[in-house]
Amino acid sequence: MKCPFCHFNDSSVLESRDSEDGQVTRRRRECGECSKRFTSYERVEGPQLLVVKKNGGREQFDLEKVRRGVTRACEKRPVASDLIDEVVDQVEQEMLKKTSSEVTSRLIGNAILRRLKKIDKVAYVRFASVYLDFNEIDDFVQLVRDIK
Repeated sequence: MKCPFCHFNDSSVLESRDSEDGQVTRRRRECGECSKRFTSYERVEGPQLLVVKKNGGREQFDLEKVRRGVTRACEKRPVASDLIDEVVDQVEQEMLKKTSSEVTSRLIGNAILRRLKKIDKVAYVRFASVYLDFNEIDDFVQLVRDIK
């Protein structure tokens, strides 16, 4: 596998770990050239999901977009990267279990919110403020009241 730092084409696997449901294999790797470590994920490619956006448009389900949103919400919070990976994997699995090949962005956002609420309230509020498109301070106040 190509190193994301120096782009050398050879790396060695230091550790492999399967997710709880056996759907994803996480591998810690070390570059043979620069010796930096990085993580790769191996998963079976399942059915292609389309996301129906608020404006009615459609786009491919992008797991990395989910990961970026969760990671951004958890920045500078005591949330381990493994826990973020677990949230992302759980959201993906939940969407893949749907009977339709289309899911709404609302469904994805709500799935993320449910999980963030359990692990970190601040990350939950951060994600909700973007996802729910807060425009007023009263929106924040009401959300905080609801989670207390």
